[in-house]
Amino acid sequence: MEVEDTQPLISHLIELRKRLLNCIIAVLIIFLALIYFANDIYQMIAAPLIKQMPVGASMIATDVASPFFTPIKLTIIVSVFLAVPVILYQVWAFIAPALYRHERKLVMPLLFSSSLLFYVGVAFAYFIVFPLAFGFFAKTAPQGVQIATDISNYLDFVMAIFMAFGVAFEVPIAIVLLCWTGLTTPDDLRKKRPYILVGAFVVGMLLTPPDVFSQTLLAIPMYCLFEVGVFFSRYYVGKGRWDKEQDSES
Repeated sequence: MEVEDTQPLISHLIELRKRLLNCIIAVLIIFLALIYFANDIYQMIAAPLIKQMPVGASMIATDVASPFFTPIKLTIIVSVFLAVPVILYQVWAFIAPALYRHERKLVMPLLFSSSLLFYVGVAFAYFIVFPLAFGFFAKTAPQGVQIATDISNYLDFVMAIFMAFGVAFEVPIAIVLLCWTGLTTPDDLRKKRPYILVGAFVVGMLLTPPDVFSQTLLAIPMYCLFEVGVFFSRYYVGKGRWDKEQDSES
């Protein structure tokens, strides 16, 4: 009896190992294809700051190995970022056999839309937030202060902003899920708009570096995405429970 109970667990672990290896291989292949362009990739990420720096100013490296390891670190992150579709497919392939029919209908569109919104959030940070934020910081620097950002610190800063905006743009997905499962309704969410607005600024304060400018640039899109989520969630109110009942009957 114990042997029979352990067989499904072993098969699941083998399948999980297979999916994880596929994800690692995908990231490794992309990394090997991009490693030659590591410095170019870093230059592209640093472009929004470099454009706002005074004439003659440049970025610096305070650690001896930073000029080598920082572009490599960025290339690894970009490789994972580009491998997200493969990773999501592997996640789907692993969990799909255990899902109900109504759950399968939601999970695949959910994975696609959530990854798309994450990419949109990162693009919003790069093309909109960075030029505005770096321009603001450059103009407000005290007189006599030379702007010379360390390349490693800059990478940590932009990665934190990318993650903050990528996660923040998942708000519509979270709202749709809450309404789909019946935990809340669009009407209840509309009544809580003042609290949501305050919460958006609190989340912006927690997810972004400690400056009001970045917090505001995150909080306003988050609230707008909340309204988008409320609008689309009306099509999913309680649908998850109804679909589950239909599956159980069939």
